[in-house]
Formats: sequence, C-alpha cells, structure tokens
Amino acid sequence: MKNVVIGQSGGPTSVINSSLAGVYAGAKAMGAGHVYGMIHGIEGFLQDRLVDLDRYLSDPMGIELLKRTPSAFLGTCRFKMGRIEGNEERYEKVFEIMEKHDIDTLFYAGGNDSMDTVKCLSDYAAVHGKLQQFIGVPKTIDNDLPVTDHCPGYGSAAKYIAASMKEIIRDNESFGADKPTVCIVEIMGRHAGWLTAAAALAKGDDCTGVDAIYLPEVIFDMDRFLARVEELAKTKRSIVIAVSEGVSLADGRFVCELGDASSYVDAFGHRLLSGTASVLCKLVGRKTGLKTRAIEFSTLQRAAAHMSSLTDINEAYMSGEAAAKAAAQGMTGMMITLNRISGEGEPYLCGCSAYDIHAIANVERHVPADWITKDGCGLNEKFTAYARPLIMGELAPVYVNGLPRHLVMKELYEF
Repeated sequence: MKNVVIGQSGGPTSVINSSLAGVYAGAKAMGAGHVYGMIHGIEGFLQDRLVDLDRYLSDPMGIELLKRTPSAFLGTCRFKMGRIEGNEERYEKVFEIMEKHDIDTLFYAGGNDSMDTVKCLSDYAAVHGKLQQFIGVPKTIDNDLPVTDHCPGYGSAAKYIAASMKEIIRDNESFGADKPTVCIVEIMGRHAGWLTAAAALAKGDDCTGVDAIYLPEVIFDMDRFLARVEELAKTKRSIVIAVSEGVSLADGRFVCELGDASSYVDAFGHRLLSGTASVLCKLVGRKTGLKTRAIEFSTLQRAAAHMSSLTDINEAYMSGEAAAKAAAQGMTGMMITLNRISGEGEPYLCGCSAYDIHAIANVERHVPADWITKDGCGLNEKFTAYARPLIMGELAPVYVNGLPRHLVMKELYEF
C-alpha cells in the first residue's frame, strides 16, 4: 500500500469521524505512507485540496477527540460525478491527482449517492486499465443502504430520537388540561422510515411511548390520521406522534408540499423536505380545535455527538479498519458491510465484510412491511429487537469549560 486518501460525503453523522479514524489507523497498520484527507469530498479533491492526516491523528488523543467530534471533520459535499460519457475530463482529473500524490487507494465514506461515486470511479478504472482502488465506507443515519445489516450513524441517530421522544412525552404529559396537546414530531427520512421507526424505542416501563408512528413505506391517509387523533383525544391528556418528513399521499405528493415546501433541489435531484409536522399541526388545529405543537429534529438528529451510541462509534471505526484491510488485499469496487452474527436471544455480535458496490449504489432499503403494525402506524417487536442493540453504550465527551471539546481542522476554513 502506497499513499491513500479518504473523503466524506453527503449529510454528516455523529460517527462518520470514527470511520475516518478507523481508515487512518487501519491504513497505517497496513503500511500506508501518507493518509490524506479530501477537503470537502470529491469536489475538493478535484481542486487538489488535501490534508495530511498525520498532522491531526498521529497523536492518540487526536483520534479520541475525533471519535467525539460530530459532523464531517474533513468537510463534506453533495457533488455528482455524472455519467462517464461526456465527463471523461473530470474522471481523468481524479486519476491525475491520485498519480501526482502517489495515491493507490481512494476511500469514500457516505450513503447511496457516495457509493455511486465509488462505483463510477472503479468502473472507469476498470475500463481504462487504471490500477487504483476504490472502497466505499458506509455512512448514513437513514440506514437505507442495502446488503449491510445496518449503517454506521444510524444507531446514534436512533438513540437521540428515542431519548428525545421520551423527554417530549414526559413534557407533554405534565400538563393537566381538559383537552390534550397534540405534539407532532418530524423526523428525517425521505423514502425510508428507519429514523422515524426509532421513536418506537422510547416505550418502556417508565414511558408510555408515542401514540402513532407514520413512515414513508405506508401511504399517508389524511382522513384516517385525523380520525386517530380524534379517537385518542377522547381518552388521553397527551398525544405525541412521530412522522417521517417524507410521508406522502396516495397521489404521490409529499405531505409537506401541502404547506410552504422549499423548491430547493440538490445535485442528485433530491428535493428539500421540511414542514410536514407544521402542515399536520395546522390541519389538526383547524379540524379539531385542539392545541398543537410541531417539533422538527432536523440537523440535531445527526449532530448530537454527546448522545452517540458506543456500539455505533465502535462499528464505525471497525468499518474504517475493514476498508483499509480490504484495500491491502487488493479489493476495489467494494463497500464494507456490517454483518450481524448473533442469533435471536444471543448477545449482540457484529462483523465486517466487503461487498460488490454494484449491488449497493443507487439502491434504497426500506423498513420491512412485516415490522410495521397492521394498522400502519406503529412498529412491532421485530423492529425493536433489530434496533435496540444498535443504541447501546455511551462514550463520554471530553468537557472543557463545561462544553464538549471537538477536533477542528483549520484547513477546512481556508480558501
């Protein structure tokens, strides 16, 4: 292994930096010379913006701080390489920069769109006889990458969501009004409802749990939704509902489009979804006269490193190390997967392997239909058995002046 480079792409998570640390440590253990970081992903790499990670991670304390630092330490991007035909100059630029710095392996940490970048680059290399390797490191709080049992980033986001839902339920239940307050919590999830499903984990012997959970996997029926709220209002003083930002009607419209939805579209054609809870609260208030409150977790669910799952941190690091080992074995056009190797009722165990990127890129995995309750607005024990192990454990932040200390790269803010 010569020199290597790693980039981070797409929406950050609270553990994507643990994967970065794992790649760094793994590559060094495999004999890599320099481990470079792309500043702002492949977009920055095309501008030859690199940093030698020895500057920050050669000291073990740097790695420990990095594990506790949210967002993308290297900076991220939403940049589409595009079809090879017509973009040959762009692809050649990637290889030109790799050759300039004697880089033989490119690691890319990200979700569906980032794995498309890995696929395209490895395909170009194969067609044009290039010897460089390309390895994907999974990352997405959406948990929608196929093949892998789950994705680094999901467990921590699920932990934040479940804990926050418990706190919201406790707050909403504390009022003794004659009529309930309807609190609708909007959670990320465009087409897959894994994050919103995590609200089911709030239920326990000290918490009644949420009253309904609406996922994109189930067509949203406005009349049935209102009927459920009205029925709950007959017997409850508190109503808390979790809803995915991407729930849609039978005609295909997102519920958020019934309000003042943003028209912004990113480089991959994804519309910005926001305002679902607000739309539903206004509808409930108008139709029932009940007091409503809309809460949107937004960035908090992916940035709350102070509530990261230790299991998630460790698995993110493990997937980074596994990526370095895969590269040392000569693999390319692969993504690291997390594989649950424990059976039902056994202590949770997870390992890593590498899988063909062509079976992963641009494919979304949804919450299985048999994990959703028959009424379409809840999750059963199959989901909780799957998700509960992923939120276990904590890693305390390093506190300075009462606040968590983060590792910050100054090059990220230089132009």
